[in-house]
Amino acid sequence: MSMQLNDPQRAAVRATEQPCLVLAGAGSGKTRVITAKIAHLIENGFEARQIVALTFTNKAALEMKERADALLNDKGLSARGLTVSTFHSLGVKLLRSEAQNLGLKPGFSILDATDAFSILQNLLNSTDKKMIWSVANQISLWKNALLEPEAALNAAHDDDILQAARAYLSYDATLRAYQAVDFDDLIRLPVKLLQQQPERLTHWQARTRYLLVDEYQDTNACQYALMKLLAGQRGAFTAVGDDDQSIYAWRGATLDNIVQLEKDWPGLQVIKLEQNYRSSQRILQAANTLIAHNPKIFEKKLWSDHGLGDAISVSAYADEEDEARQVVTRLIGAKFEKRAAHRDFAILYRSNHQARIIEQQLREQKIPYVMSGGQSFFERAEIKDLSAYLRLLTNQDDDPAFIRAVTTPKRGIGNATLEALGTYAGERRVSLFEAVYLPGVHEVLSKKLDDLREFGDFINRIQYRAEREKGQESVQTLMQDLLKAIDYEAWLYEQHDQRSAQNKWQAVLDFVQWMGQRAAADEFHAETTLLDVAQTVAIMSLIDKNDADLDAVRLSTLHAAKGLEYPHVFIVGAEEGLLPHTRADEDEGAARIEEERRLMYVGITRAQRSLHLSWCKKRKRGREFRACEPSRFIVEMGLDAPLQQKKSEEKRDTRATAAALQALLSKKTAT
Repeated sequence: MSMQLNDPQRAAVRATEQPCLVLAGAGSGKTRVITAKIAHLIENGFEARQIVALTFTNKAALEMKERADALLNDKGLSARGLTVSTFHSLGVKLLRSEAQNLGLKPGFSILDATDAFSILQNLLNSTDKKMIWSVANQISLWKNALLEPEAALNAAHDDDILQAARAYLSYDATLRAYQAVDFDDLIRLPVKLLQQQPERLTHWQARTRYLLVDEYQDTNACQYALMKLLAGQRGAFTAVGDDDQSIYAWRGATLDNIVQLEKDWPGLQVIKLEQNYRSSQRILQAANTLIAHNPKIFEKKLWSDHGLGDAISVSAYADEEDEARQVVTRLIGAKFEKRAAHRDFAILYRSNHQARIIEQQLREQKIPYVMSGGQSFFERAEIKDLSAYLRLLTNQDDDPAFIRAVTTPKRGIGNATLEALGTYAGERRVSLFEAVYLPGVHEVLSKKLDDLREFGDFINRIQYRAEREKGQESVQTLMQDLLKAIDYEAWLYEQHDQRSAQNKWQAVLDFVQWMGQRAAADEFHAETTLLDVAQTVAIMSLIDKNDADLDAVRLSTLHAAKGLEYPHVFIVGAEEGLLPHTRADEDEGAARIEEERRLMYVGITRAQRSLHLSWCKKRKRGREFRACEPSRFIVEMGLDAPLQQKKSEEKRDTRATAAALQALLSKKTAT
């Protein structure tokens, strides 16, 4: 085995005769283990096309696939047919193959959160966004728990839940009428199929001879059910995860899935990876001391041979403005003192609202920064516009896509026309697109019918080509022809100022290029059509712009920082009510505090060389300042929480800033 593995890693790679749980502590090389195991399986007679590795983000899947490909190439082995994907991407693959068995047509639509929100808004007949999102979240939790609408309705125990259950029933019926699925359905429906149709289960089990699941602690009931069905009684799987990094209970993830493994497969082999390759001993000692306050499923203690490392600093500041100013000042000083790059620093926080004042300070000091958890590329308005056309090409019954496409760019078709068409379509139980061509529609749409049919004819022409023209160049050419036909570039310049329009048009060009790359990456790329690529667009959360290559400070929530690492980390707002979050004391008290503690553990273990914690003595809530107390987690880490920042620290910060400014002046003078 050419990869350098320690003894527990080697044991995890070679464990193929029984189901295996690898408890991989933070920074313990879990991706290395997964990729080495893929190679080991192929070396020992498994075909790449029978191996499936699952993770949770497109970025993680891409990284794992690239590392697996490189390792297999080094060994002279073929990766052809190897599946490394997110759970949702695998779900799409299953749905595409099994659409007919689920009552879906091959061109089903995948609705995003905005589409789902619009449907629920109409069903609830409300403009209360908070309430609508609450219902949407409840429906998502029900779907992830594999609870059908009727069961949710029967189990409703108060008026709010009853309202959500009724909306779930109507929402489910609406999606079936649209021939559409939402994100949660991408896993729920394949599970339903495999549970109800034994012959399809046998088929997919045969195609999945070995299963690897990354970030196992983040799985929900639905994802566990899919894993259990594919692995079958033979238990040919390896689950890799860390119970100390389970931080997604709010979206259905459950630690019960780790306990359940031993119940469903009594012969489960458990291997612990405890050697950390990331952090100094001081950082790991603080992390271990903190997480020891949580009850354990399996005992595990991280250790490192990276040396003792810098002392962890804890600072108290007057308020959030003082905190932001001083943290940025310390960052500038540390950058010069350690001769580091901007990319070596991360500032982490519990809630998004904390970022604004830190951003302001970074901008004032002209320090470049990037934010995790910002707007996804696919959430940009111009990309959603084009995605609406793509969705309509794959499924003409997709009413939300029809409405967006027919009104973007403007064609003189307004709300009154669409309402009349919608009423007519509803009475005849057909989609808006189909209603445009019904014989009696001219009675309600005499004025705008020609415009609607011209649009429909255009979609039909593009769809005809999209079904027949294959390969990367054809996909890109067809997209370019579509953009030219609707004159989208000119429309952008009509709607926006020049700079904004240029940025939006560049994003469109990037999107077209990405679609071509996506077509080329398909296993059967020579046969790939625009319609094949279009179905994948809805499940992509971002295009990998490789922010890691930018020399910029990273701002991130603790949740979004999971899986990343930085030489120097600042965790701000380490105070009661914020970290742990206020609501953690409200319901499910102990369980919520345990999850908040795991979140702090994740933050601590992002740091490689230095870690700085800070808290404010008062913080603004609304228009008033409220007194704050240091987070209980500081003491639980074995550290002191000072009541004020030490004078020596303030002097050191001032000297560091002066040195930094002097260096900048010297540089400018030299140039």
